[in-house]
Amino acid sequence: MTTRGAPAQPRIRDYSHIEPLPDPPPREPDMRQHESIISTDSSLSPHYRHRSDVLIGGGGYLRRDAADRGDFVPDLLFADGVADPQAVIWRNGYVISEVGKPPDWVLEVASRSTGRRDYTVKREGYAAYGVGEYWRFDYTGGRFHDAPLAGDKLVDGEYVPIDIAHEPDGRHWGYSEALGLELWWDDGVLRFRDPATGEFLLRPAELDEALEAERATREFAENRAEFAERRAAEAEAEIQRLREQLASADE
Repeated sequence: MTTRGAPAQPRIRDYSHIEPLPDPPPREPDMRQHESIISTDSSLSPHYRHRSDVLIGGGGYLRRDAADRGDFVPDLLFADGVADPQAVIWRNGYVISEVGKPPDWVLEVASRSTGRRDYTVKREGYAAYGVGEYWRFDYTGGRFHDAPLAGDKLVDGEYVPIDIAHEPDGRHWGYSEALGLELWWDDGVLRFRDPATGEFLLRPAELDEALEAERATREFAENRAEFAERRAAEAEAEIQRLREQLASADE
């Protein structure tokens, strides 16, 4: 209930009734894989910060329904048009029957222990789950996966490879319709480029630098405005002093 003339208060939803899925088994330590996943999440999330119906997450089970006991755990997934992303987070996993659709995009980052499974078993499994696009990124350039960068699009229930361009400087890239972004393998780093602007999304370190530069620019502008106000006040005081001096001379 709201009071006429007062702004409506945001409704705080209660998720205590949601039973979380179990945590997947711990991963084998792989710092490069972990860093790539965190960096990718940190790059993508700000790009969709104005969308309340977008879910970006990973590290939890992907299930068809509550009875499913599959062991697929996407490194990162993206889903558009999700009614309540927070409910999925509380569920500690993505249950397709509850969300109402499969993820639009899934990424697996290569590791020594799971690399081969990513482009064989998981490729078939994600197609069966109905995942719209399935991408693989190998920071080693192809030692753990069958390619540095690869993507598949679901067509009539089967995956069809997405074209990957190979640049003379050794970079590789392909376009994701699900994200509306290009994925780039750039010297062992996964980057995203917006074809509408031609700009790469900022990585965490670059985002920190941009925020620091913005803060410094704002402080400079504030200090300059403060200085201008002080000079204007001093000038006004000087004008008033001269007026008073002239008035005294006329007397």
